[in-house]
Amino acid sequence: MSVDFNSFVVADPSKCIGCRACEIACAAGHRENNNGKTIGTMNRVVTPKLFMVKDEGMVMPIQCRHCEDAPCISACPVDAILKSGESVIINENACIGCKTCTLVCPVGAVELLPRVESNIITGQIETKVKLAAYKCDLCSENGKEPVCVRECPKDALKLVRPKEKI
Repeated sequence: MSVDFNSFVVADPSKCIGCRACEIACAAGHRENNNGKTIGTMNRVVTPKLFMVKDEGMVMPIQCRHCEDAPCISACPVDAILKSGESVIINENACIGCKTCTLVCPVGAVELLPRVESNIITGQIETKVKLAAYKCDLCSENGKEPVCVRECPKDALKLVRPKEKI
């Protein structure tokens, strides 16, 4: 019997020092028009696609596991979540902010973020805020190792790739 699984990032809490370099790298890596660089001004709220959990004596980031049979995909009523290669990604523009994906995620890796949308109607700018789901996408747009893994100073994050069929 063969069992396939997708790539995902795993954290080693014994190495994580809670410096949040992964969060900053993630937020910077997903800025519009940044070319993946983490140097420069962050002129908006830092919104990484991973979440740092701290407890007494332990700290580690929580990230999407890109489940092979992802419950978030089947739960989304508007098909805004889909599988792309080895990643489960969210089309934030299609998301209606219903929170269903946040309820079914087995690791709690999906969050909602307010998004500001602007439209120019008859010469006036109309803005509205809507909620959209977001989560780790393995930096799928750059086709390389996720920036959080690359920027961790203690090598606490590791990209796990499917090596063989079990």
